[in-house]
Amino acid sequence: MLDIRLIRDNPEDVKARVKLRGGDAWQLIDEVLACDEERRNAETEKQALQSERNSTSKQIGMKKKQGEDTTAIEARVRAIGDRIRELDTLSESVSVKLNDLLMSIPNLPHADCPVGTDETANPVVKVWGTKPEIENPKDHVELAGNLGLISFEDAARITGSGFVVYRGSGARLERALINFLLNTQSEEHGYQEVGVPFIVKRECMEGTGQLPKFEDDMYGTEEQQMFLVPTAEVPVTNLYRDTLLQEKELPIKMTGYTPCFRREAGSAGRVNRGMIRIHQFDKVELVQILKPEDSFAQLEALLGHAEAILQKLGLHYRVIELCTGDLGFSSAKTYDIEVWAPGQGQYLEVSSCSCFTDYQARRMKLRYKDADGKNQFCHTLNGSGTALPRLFVALLETYQQEDGSVLIPEVLVPYFGKDKITPITP
Repeated sequence: MLDIRLIRDNPEDVKARVKLRGGDAWQLIDEVLACDEERRNAETEKQALQSERNSTSKQIGMKKKQGEDTTAIEARVRAIGDRIRELDTLSESVSVKLNDLLMSIPNLPHADCPVGTDETANPVVKVWGTKPEIENPKDHVELAGNLGLISFEDAARITGSGFVVYRGSGARLERALINFLLNTQSEEHGYQEVGVPFIVKRECMEGTGQLPKFEDDMYGTEEQQMFLVPTAEVPVTNLYRDTLLQEKELPIKMTGYTPCFRREAGSAGRVNRGMIRIHQFDKVELVQILKPEDSFAQLEALLGHAEAILQKLGLHYRVIELCTGDLGFSSAKTYDIEVWAPGQGQYLEVSSCSCFTDYQARRMKLRYKDADGKNQFCHTLNGSGTALPRLFVALLETYQQEDGSVLIPEVLVPYFGKDKITPITP
């Protein structure tokens, strides 16, 4: 969430920056200020009353020693106590409202973010490799069907639409990719691998910004107090919630695999055909926790760590920077990596790399003690390293052969065990 002091000191600047995102969240700023003033006024009155009660209570003792009547003074003390309790109740309710308002305001876009209203304003900042030349390319649905790699029918039978079952070489390829991604990030880029639960508490979802805004897209259990993870970002980042780190412990770099569960599955049509949008998918995530002065430079490094995967696999891709109107709720700056899928005839997003500044850390109460002994909020980064379904799609469609087989990139062969997937023979 945003620093209340920033809003208090620069309300018009905050409004202007939130407006760049589109929507009407900027209108909440005045409500935040009103709640903040009411809470502070209540606290000021309470402190004054507590001081008066203390001094008045001393008078009662003195007057009793002198045999004087203390009825009026005792009544005043009782009235003060009643008012303090009223102020406590008021302050608590206003604080809850203030917190809810702050949780509903998105992060401020970085000053260098391109300004725009939607994805059409996202500039391409890098292109790697060239589009493969394939005459009449098949899409992954046809390729995987002929090779017996996936089954939507089996998934529908046991769960419903929007899910997939991997079979044979398909299951092996998925497992190979997960191991390849984790090993690359942990062995070459210095991330500590972590294995985390796939169910998290509500406060963890609030900490990284999925709640309350995106609750309808999540799979909740236990009366919406527990959730299936929508991304490994949630459990991995929250490993340090309610934590005070020492400066020497930073930066922290972690990578972890989880399945991801999301209700939103997009609209029907070719753009979402097959594995492009499904309710459950695998993903390897990269998370960094670091000092504020390092965060935006390290975002560029993290982007490179995600790009390295596609380069190793020889997949053509481009990097776009998200404009202010397309930024994720918690992000201050984001790059998306889109891989080319010949059978789709389009780029598919496989990674989103973001700097959240101290926005998530404030929600999670994640701090560190600096060299001067002061407690500071950390900055957090995360990026997909990468999402599996679209990577799976791009691999099949890029390395398809005329005979219906699919070659396996050399770097993946040690994980997969062979260099080609061939059609199933009757």
